[in-house]
Amino acid sequence: MILDEIAAKTRVRVAELKEKRPLAEVKAQAETLDPNTGFPFEKALRTDDIAFICEVKKASPSKGIIAEDFPYLEIAKDYEAAGASAISVLTEPYYFKGSDKYLTEIANAVSIPVLRKDFTVDAYQIYEAKIIGASAVLLICALLDTDTLTEYLNIAHSLGLSAIVEAHTEQEVQSAVKSGARIIGVNNRNLKTFDVDITTSARLRKLVPESTIFISESGIKTAADIAVLRKNKTNAVLIGETFMRSSDKKKMLAELRGN
Repeated sequence: MILDEIAAKTRVRVAELKEKRPLAEVKAQAETLDPNTGFPFEKALRTDDIAFICEVKKASPSKGIIAEDFPYLEIAKDYEAAGASAISVLTEPYYFKGSDKYLTEIANAVSIPVLRKDFTVDAYQIYEAKIIGASAVLLICALLDTDTLTEYLNIAHSLGLSAIVEAHTEQEVQSAVKSGARIIGVNNRNLKTFDVDITTSARLRKLVPESTIFISESGIKTAADIAVLRKNKTNAVLIGETFMRSSDKKKMLAELRGN
């Protein structure tokens, strides 16, 4: 399964990073940074209508290279100008051709919060996220049991970072709720097969408390998709390559909103 493959490669990557820079050192640096952030990522998603988290990524396992010419700063600035509430930046280097550098530079170039989208398999990555300038991290239920999710959420929150706890099944949503997640994202893409079904998040919405921020991720392409999710009281959507390729992002975002 591709998710297991990516996770295994990420564990190797983290082990190599720890050899160069031990966990204690990275943790100490992260804890010197101000934890009193006010959790801007969560604030950005609590809007009167659906909020848009727009993704910056160079490649994906299912599509290969998405953008040979990858003007990531220009893309991020265009998202902000178009009315995005937050930006998601892929930092996984092997399968998504991401980089921590992309996130740091984008976080310094825009005023909206930035999510570090990576495959978190070790607390080390949460401390890293704080150091490189993220406002939020991604925790995937398919990779982490409930106790580990709870532990990682506590670490993130202690640093002033928000966390999207991502689920794909009923059992994973239940794990996310039990862990105390303040933000739950349901991925319409099955990370084991990469098949996409937008009804997944609409179906699982009822399992998430209304006080919890709910995000629908992947496969959202039309105003009709947004209308379905709006009826289900979805707080935010995460949209990716279709929007990234658009030459008029402001117009496309308005069309998705139904304006």
